[in-house]
Amino acid sequence: MGTILDYLKEYGHYSLTEQPFNDVDSLVISQFSYLKLDGIVPGPLEKCTPVSIQEIAAHADYDHLYADERHRKDNTALFLGILNSRRFGGMRLWNYVNQIELEKEIQFSAVVCGLSEGLTYVVFRGTDENIVGWKEDLNLAFSEPVPGQMCSVPYLEQAAETIRGSFYVGGHSKGGNLAVYSSMHCAPEVRDRIARIYDHDGPGFRPEVKRQGAWQEIEPRIRKTVPRSSLVGMLLYTDGVYQVVESKTLGLAQHNPYTWLVKDGSFCIVDQIRAGRRFVDQALNKWILSLDQEQMHVFVDTLYRVVQASETDNLIDFTAHWFQSIQKIGKAVGEVDEETADVILRIMRALFETVSLHAKDEAKGKREAQKERFEQGMAQLEHHLGKSGGDKK
Repeated sequence: MGTILDYLKEYGHYSLTEQPFNDVDSLVISQFSYLKLDGIVPGPLEKCTPVSIQEIAAHADYDHLYADERHRKDNTALFLGILNSRRFGGMRLWNYVNQIELEKEIQFSAVVCGLSEGLTYVVFRGTDENIVGWKEDLNLAFSEPVPGQMCSVPYLEQAAETIRGSFYVGGHSKGGNLAVYSSMHCAPEVRDRIARIYDHDGPGFRPEVKRQGAWQEIEPRIRKTVPRSSLVGMLLYTDGVYQVVESKTLGLAQHNPYTWLVKDGSFCIVDQIRAGRRFVDQALNKWILSLDQEQMHVFVDTLYRVVQASETDNLIDFTAHWFQSIQKIGKAVGEVDEETADVILRIMRALFETVSLHAKDEAKGKREAQKERFEQGMAQLEHHLGKSGGDKK
């Protein structure tokens, strides 16, 4: 068994005719979309020819691809695996968009990938390290569309104008959600051309959102995959078909595509999500769906204020420095009811677990020290809340 990196080494020499496009190929492209292509790949309004993988490798700003230091090593191996493969080496890219607006709480990125044999894939990037993107993920629990979803529909329709025939749509994490959302809400003539929709551990939708779109029409074309300890992918996903993929790691760290296991050219599929995680997912979905619009806004805004209280703009720095802002965080959490505060504390623990496991190469001792400081901070925070419990609403 191996990962998508091993898959590129073992199956990269096959053409898409010899070995048809599959779920693992989709995850490769979905992870590729996290690379920073700014200034390298032309945008929708630029009348430029598509850029090849070889041109990207030779570009003066090539190193900018790996601006996300958390995954520099793996992302470098991914790009080189794609570059040197027969399967993806002929890929060309165009219509790149990367929009981050803190004031409007927008983090939206997408690109069109043209592969050999006439296969075209419109891929939406998931949430990166920016806190604004993480809040947008939480906002998916609302019934009204988030900015990223509103951007995804016109983007898909415009991208379709540059593509001949049918095509695929997909993404990882929030990117999977945007792939499904845009497919549900795009013009019928565009939707008819979508052959498959790939959703790799992306959040679901509230029932009313499905009713507003063409969910029943596109559902048979959706291929959803989640890891065994999925939290993000099962958020608001209360029905529908999905496959569960084995991972080489534990807990929420399984959200990372580089941990998903591949064997004989396909994902290692298991029967179901772990029982403990399934119970948590069901309880969380039940709690979210029990909240009305105003309550959900209070929850998300409060959790966002908690993260902002650390005075950082990305989740990596949040886990490193939030201990220094413990009183501000305690004040933010103390302003809501006990049930909401409890959920926020649970999410903070999960957030720390996820990000700390993917921090850039750190010595084990340093990670352990950081974990100890986190636990000390959580103890202080819970003690603070216990003291102010009488003030909670």
